Amino acid sequence: MKCYLFPHRLPRQFVLPALSTVLHNQGTGRVQKPQSFFHLHLISDATGETLLAAGRAAAAQYKNARAIEHIYPLIRTEKQLARVFEEIDRQPGIVLYTIVDQALARQIDERCQTMGLPVVSVLEPVLGVFQSYLGTPAGRRVGAQHVLDAGYFQRIDALNFTMEHDDGQLPHDVEEADVVLVGVSRTSKTPTSIYLANRGVKTANVPIVLDVPPPPALLTARHPLIVCLVASAERISLVRQNRVLGTHADDSFDIYTDRATIGRELSYARQLSTRHGWPLIDVTRRSIEETAAAIMALRAETRSSGEEDGF
Repeated sequence: MKCYLFPHRLPRQFVLPALSTVLHNQGTGRVQKPQSFFHLHLISDATGETLLAAGRAAAAQYKNARAIEHIYPLIRTEKQLARVFEEIDRQPGIVLYTIVDQALARQIDERCQTMGLPVVSVLEPVLGVFQSYLGTPAGRRVGAQHVLDAGYFQRIDALNFTMEHDDGQLPHDVEEADVVLVGVSRTSKTPTSIYLANRGVKTANVPIVLDVPPPPALLTARHPLIVCLVASAERISLVRQNRVLGTHADDSFDIYTDRATIGRELSYARQLSTRHGWPLIDVTRRSIEETAAAIMALRAETRSSGEEDGF
């Protein structure tokens, strides 16, 4: 099945023990022969996004063992579960699941035990902590995090805004944005903008072009947090080369990927950042998620500072 990367995360301590069983015999503690890959089966009664993020976060700790993901979303009946285990029987591996129905959950545990496969209910440890602290059992509602509430429509609105304001489009109304990302070409402005929009943050992005002044509306904007993204000239050059791979190479291509030219672009971007007080984030070794997290932290800090100042 096709897999997508989602932003939701769970604490690693709830998932890592399951992957550790790949490298150790259950009950013996003896290290097995290292594997170059393993099958990771993810069973969910909802979209599976929570499970996928948790599984990938844990699998990332094992660089020498590639996880082959099998995702089974919207599993809510015994018949559906039977088909899932037909697949698991063909390609056995680790089983992670988020199933609210306790009868189905028990079936998963029992089938995996019979097959000798490691299995973890990813949400149960978290729900146990909540129940112990709050003194009340969980509601056990399937897909409770996916509801058509105000937050959902806020995300839709943010995504629409972000797509309409990609790559410098509609610069006159950037004041309506929550965040504006600026930077030279190939500094991950668009994917970071979309990621933020999926968190409900209305994000515009504006390219910085060497010796071209930014749009006047950007310089007068007061509401949005404006962040400048930069990266090393080497990384940008490599990304640009890959971007235009296979196209007809001409003089403009050479200039576009030339590291010295990129260095001048970055210098200009840094000058603008310093002149206008825009915080700067180097994305050279950051993932989209890490860049977005840094921006969210800056936004929270800015909003907190504004409240303290009485704004």
